[in-house]
Amino acid sequence: MQHEKNNVSVGDIDISYTQVGSGPAVVFIHGLAEDKSSWNAIVEQLAGSFTCYSVDLRGHAETTLGNPQGSVSQLADDLIGFVKTVTGPAACVGYSLGGVIVLAAALKSPVLIKHAIVAGTSSKVGRAAQQFFRERIELLKTDPFSFAGELSKDTDAQIIQARDMVDQVALKRVAAVGKGAGYINAAQAMVGLGDAPMTEQLGAILSPVDIIHADRDVFCPAKAADMLKEAMPNAGYYEVAGAGHLMSVDQPALYAQTIDAALTARIS
Repeated sequence: MQHEKNNVSVGDIDISYTQVGSGPAVVFIHGLAEDKSSWNAIVEQLAGSFTCYSVDLRGHAETTLGNPQGSVSQLADDLIGFVKTVTGPAACVGYSLGGVIVLAAALKSPVLIKHAIVAGTSSKVGRAAQQFFRERIELLKTDPFSFAGELSKDTDAQIIQARDMVDQVALKRVAAVGKGAGYINAAQAMVGLGDAPMTEQLGAILSPVDIIHADRDVFCPAKAADMLKEAMPNAGYYEVAGAGHLMSVDQPALYAQTIDAALTARIS
């Protein structure tokens, strides 16, 4: 399937994205140590019903770094700017870090982020996770080779079913990190989420929200999804069975079907 590749200037950065399919616009935001291609297997299953836009985050892959602030707020502004410039009001699907960005953007601009779907996402970062991100930032700055090894170990732990894909996915994730400035910026944003959790703000989101959780995700466990559900009692909830944190690798067909169901249920 042909993925049309484009670039657009938004604020201080040039955003690289792909477009495929036809129908209502849906914007896909990847997680940490990923890029827009991580959505390929998903958007190809949705392209018959939706126009799917997959975006590289600030400093990741082919999107420029600009003047990074290491904040969720800035990353949310990047998404809002993209939607305003390229798609108009759209549903947005965010995975892990991407889900945090989508929720922050929906808080800021419910007119543009008209439906938020968040997968493998937490609204807060605990002290242990903060320390994890700080250590990864320092390792990437001082010893990129060792960082790549640690990222490969993480990838191994995030894939439950598709064990034959671990090495291939790990190599793709290391390549997505590249020189690391985008990863460092985004990891700093996650550290900040530990100091200023989003949980208490989520009830103010005016857009419909749907939560997707993988039943074998140890990186973003059930308690994270429960926290989101408690903060947003009107949110929809879906579960992807037989998947670890990397749902798009473990269960791509089921994951795509789940996203499709969430999107279709909200179309009036």
